[in-house]
Amino acid sequence: MVIYVEAAKNDKIELTIDALTSEGSGVGRYNGLAVFVRGTVPGDRIIAHIIKRSKNYAVAIVDKMIQPSPSRIESDCPYSLKCGGCSFRHMTYDEELKYKKSRVQDAINRIAHLDVEVEDIIGADDLCAYRNKAQYPVNICDGALYAGFYAYKSHRIIPCADCRLQPEQFQKCLDVFTEWVRKNHITSYDENTGKGLLRHIYLRKGFVTGDIMVCAVINGDSIPNKEQLIDLLVNRIDGLKSVVLNINKEKTNVILGKKSKTIWGSDTISDILLGKKFLISPNSFYQVNHNQCEKLYLKAKEYADLSGNEILLDLYCGVGTIGLTMADSVKKLVGIEIVPQAIENAKMNAEMNGVDNAEYICADAPKGAEILKAKGLQPDVIILDPPRKGCDQSLFNVIEQMSPEKIVYVSCDSATLARDLKILDDMHYKTVKVTPLDMFPRTPHVECVALITKNQID
Repeated sequence: MVIYVEAAKNDKIELTIDALTSEGSGVGRYNGLAVFVRGTVPGDRIIAHIIKRSKNYAVAIVDKMIQPSPSRIESDCPYSLKCGGCSFRHMTYDEELKYKKSRVQDAINRIAHLDVEVEDIIGADDLCAYRNKAQYPVNICDGALYAGFYAYKSHRIIPCADCRLQPEQFQKCLDVFTEWVRKNHITSYDENTGKGLLRHIYLRKGFVTGDIMVCAVINGDSIPNKEQLIDLLVNRIDGLKSVVLNINKEKTNVILGKKSKTIWGSDTISDILLGKKFLISPNSFYQVNHNQCEKLYLKAKEYADLSGNEILLDLYCGVGTIGLTMADSVKKLVGIEIVPQAIENAKMNAEMNGVDNAEYICADAPKGAEILKAKGLQPDVIILDPPRKGCDQSLFNVIEQMSPEKIVYVSCDSATLARDLKILDDMHYKTVKVTPLDMFPRTPHVECVALITKNQID
């Protein structure tokens, strides 16, 4: 075997994989050069075929497996190496959890510069069919519907109706759309021209209730022969509660438009989380893994350590899920959210669950803080559950002004969590504990919950 010193494009080199990237690709070193190889596991010894070479790194594919890692397993999905969703179907679950915990620990040490030992990761009981939401991009060619997910780092659709992460009913919904598309000569949206009708098929399920919502995201105001689509869905989909059209005429890669109209059934479906019932609309944020969400919220409640006398502030409250699961343990719950529809849903959810100690404010964080101050309310505990980008500086100003004794931070990105923990540390809020949780098994994502206190506690 000839080993090339330069590792130029199309060269074949012997490589041992010893690490993983944040996206789940294997990393090996060749004469000091980082080589990224998707679909590999730490411990794999391979012949790597270089497909891209830049000054500081190379990208390769596996040409030959010399010796597989002890952590390598056979993938149970034929699409996993093509699709951009799962990164770890070829790896034991123990190794996946080990990597995810180490990734959080690395972020805490390297970005936050905090001497905090990350707690054991909370793994999932179910590695398949755990998602309660799916957003399928579609392509229609010669009357045939191709629905699936985008290939890794592309907008090329990999047809995958029977995704291992989705419940069985979702594939049946796609089968219905396939028949309706063929019978009615439906066109798919072309993001280059801005023409074509069907953009995405968007599905939601209440895992406890069994409720199913089917949503067609369209580049228009209506669909041909909607009665036929409704009839097919009603007759074939158990648990169907809602059929919705979401209108998105914008030339954007944002999936959902701002307007939805129900063409059959209810505007919402429902689910039950930690004994509380929640209404879910097409645009509602609701954690995609029901069982892991319950574990996450229980850990957040454990960290909050509520006595029943606190004022709890739920920032980024959305439709109120995390705050309402703690409402029974506080004197007063206040939720702040900038999205009007989410606040209305939160109020409905509170009323539906008989929660009478909750108040919701539609405002951004600074404005919400002013309203609370005018009411004479001083939160003892703040729940933070921001989007992936983390918290804005204005929010830290709000926290400093409110001066809570305790913050519980729920994060879906360990890097932005670590950045924000460093900012809070500089404000004399000390990180006490961080627990990772595997909300998305077989994908590279990892959720975390952190306990931060104004005064360090034992």
